[in-house]
Amino acid sequence: MTASASAPAFAAATFLPDDLLERFRERAARVDRDNVFPDEDLAELKDAGYLAILVPQALGGAGLGLAEASVLQQRLAGAAPATALAINMHLVWTGVAKVLADRGIETLRFVQEGAAAGEVFAFGISEAGNDLVLFGSDTDAAPQPDGSYAFTGTKIFTSLAPVWTQLGLHGLDTTSPDGPQMVYAFVPRSDAVVTRDDWDTVGMRGTQSRTTELHGVVAPADRVVRRVAPGPNPDPIVFGIFSVFELLLASVYTGIARRAIEVAVATAKKRTSKKTGATYSQDPDIRWRIAEMALAYDALPPQLASLSRDVDALADHGAQWFALLSGIKHRAVTTAKRVVDEAVLVAGGSSYFSGSELGRLYRDVLAGLFHPSDPESAHSTVAAAWLGPVDS
Repeated sequence: MTASASAPAFAAATFLPDDLLERFRERAARVDRDNVFPDEDLAELKDAGYLAILVPQALGGAGLGLAEASVLQQRLAGAAPATALAINMHLVWTGVAKVLADRGIETLRFVQEGAAAGEVFAFGISEAGNDLVLFGSDTDAAPQPDGSYAFTGTKIFTSLAPVWTQLGLHGLDTTSPDGPQMVYAFVPRSDAVVTRDDWDTVGMRGTQSRTTELHGVVAPADRVVRRVAPGPNPDPIVFGIFSVFELLLASVYTGIARRAIEVAVATAKKRTSKKTGATYSQDPDIRWRIAEMALAYDALPPQLASLSRDVDALADHGAQWFALLSGIKHRAVTTAKRVVDEAVLVAGGSSYFSGSELGRLYRDVLAGLFHPSDPESAHSTVAAAWLGPVDS
């Protein structure tokens, strides 16, 4: 299908109907309490074709664009934030495949075909202490005679840890004649990959984003998709990962913000003041607080829609691209946290219980602060875009 004004509504009804979302919402509390992966959610998303929403129709997918995927992820996050964040990491790789294919680079076609066939792709980029993120790696990428690469290192925050079938990752090749080179590749599950059972966190527990140890795991030559120089780089795979990751991540936290407003509104309409006998929805202070939440939230969906459409349409923002993408992620997560804080104040002490939905959103929304780009990186990127680099 092609993008149109009615496309988001069509996609929502097709892939995330209300009854499906209610099942996700009902499970979310148990998934959080038991610190388990939402296997039932994944099974239903697979059945709905959700894992292939960004795959072209000709390859068995839905052919949606990033703008439509963003709306869907906002909707999914409003029901089950951890499920949405986990699936986000799979959608990042299918989104990168789309970004590259739209620009005439077909090296990730196997990702599109795999997603349509039921493969689950995980995102193995984050490393402890590596604030270079895409621009460097502590993982060793050792070239093999047949063109394959053996990866040795440790990745953190590997969402979908119990269920992924393919891991997209990067490492640093320091031995090739043209080295050092950042190597992007995909590896299957094998005995050379060890997943630690160490995901015991404050929130987003259902993502099961466990630590992954790589012990010489081999990416076949046809799964080595890109070699680029380390450091800031305009290579299409760097842009693809950065753009899709930031936009879909921002979408998840925007969805959390909207759900927090919905819960706050419903609570305000139900709670009755002993002092006045009226519902809290009639209290001017509560009304001001909810209006403040809505005013903050309302700015996010249009920005997401605009930037997502620009990526789909191959718009050229030049050197401003990374500042724009860092900016929307930063605004989304900080706004979502502020909105949830306000919602908790509206709802009162009941939200302090771990089993309450707002209590869970309060914990889940904190994870947004730790995803790239963090506040320091976002501000540095935006400052460089407007002021130029710092004098050496």
